[in-house]
Amino acid sequence: MTANNEPKREVTEDGQKQAPRKPFRSVPALLVIVALIVLGGVGGLIYWLHVRQYEDTDDAFIDGEIVQVSAKVAGIIQSVEVKDNEDVAAGTVLVRLDPRDLQATLNAAKAALEAAEARLEAAKTNVDLVRANTEASLAEAQAGVKQAKAAIESSQSHLASSRADVSAAEAETTRRQADLKRYKSLDQRAVSRQQMDAAQAAADSAEANLAAARKRSSAAESAVMEAQAREAYAEGMLAAAQTGPQQIAAAVAQAKNAQAAADEAKAALDEAELNLSYATIRAPVAGRVTRRTARKGQYLQVGQIVLALVQPDIWVTANFKENQITHMARGQDVQVEVDAYPGQTFHGKVDSIQAGSGARFSMLPPENATGNYVKVVQRVPVKIVLDPDASRQWLLAPGMSVVPRVYVGVGGDQRPLPIEPSPGGAVEAERSAPPSVR
Repeated sequence: MTANNEPKREVTEDGQKQAPRKPFRSVPALLVIVALIVLGGVGGLIYWLHVRQYEDTDDAFIDGEIVQVSAKVAGIIQSVEVKDNEDVAAGTVLVRLDPRDLQATLNAAKAALEAAEARLEAAKTNVDLVRANTEASLAEAQAGVKQAKAAIESSQSHLASSRADVSAAEAETTRRQADLKRYKSLDQRAVSRQQMDAAQAAADSAEANLAAARKRSSAAESAVMEAQAREAYAEGMLAAAQTGPQQIAAAVAQAKNAQAAADEAKAALDEAELNLSYATIRAPVAGRVTRRTARKGQYLQVGQIVLALVQPDIWVTANFKENQITHMARGQDVQVEVDAYPGQTFHGKVDSIQAGSGARFSMLPPENATGNYVKVVQRVPVKIVLDPDASRQWLLAPGMSVVPRVYVGVGGDQRPLPIEPSPGGAVEAERSAPPSVR
């Protein structure tokens, strides 16, 4: 440049002067702005291409298994064996109740069982006794019937013989009376006194024999009637003895009733022993004691909660918007940031997606069929399982806030799996049914 700051002009070979060059700072600012816009657009595109591969939400929390421990029997707390936030193993004694009432019930159940077993033994012995007595009575009754029938036959034979004797005595008496009458009708001079006396004596003797024969016949008739009465009694005894099967069945029924009573007493004893064991409340699972409400001297009702156990197995329940799960599937990698540990990133994978929005399973699900409808984007719970090392090195407890980022990739055919019917279920049966049945 010259002294007056005019730009220096260059001279060409032909002696002509060229226009002076403009300095770099004179480039229009528009080009700079365009360059910045291009750089920003490229950066934004790169960022968008990266971000679109992830889905995240701040509506996510740590979830886990929480077991509520409650009393199975009523009683007064004798001692509390654990402290707040103490880690316990499965089977650890947590609370002890006063066992005296339960022990008394157990003793009563033992006594009732012993009495029931004694009645059962007596009933079983009675069955054997009734069976033996029935068999003996039946044999004795059958022998008595045979004996009574033999006695009837013998007495009837004796009766027939005595009746024959009566007939013979009557004939002899008639003959002797006729001889006496004939002697008396003769002339006294033609019959000697001796003959008359002999005829009278013979007549008297015949009458005496007839009377004796009649007595023997009457006695034989009485013997027959007595034998018939003994036969009727023997028949009655036989009929009673023949009811032995019914008596045995009744005795067996009593034995079964006694067995049922013994079984009932045994069940009551088992229940009493079980209730006594419930006086010692143990940890059903391993975990950390939380919300301990049990205090010494406190009276517990059946089912009253004494504390809660939080198990070490945890996961993340993330409530994604329904338009965020389009390409979400099981097994996808997840990065989880926990509000309690800034700068620490945990890793996990998508385990499952709930078949329904969270609102649908709430206590008061929305009813969109009435009134004015305003569409609201629903949220679907997604279960995320963390790597096992996360819960071993850090305290991750149910309810803690997290922010998960799920890597869903770029498009593709990944999507939530549909609900699969169980083999042999109603859906499969409907598919296999003929069209006419459908």
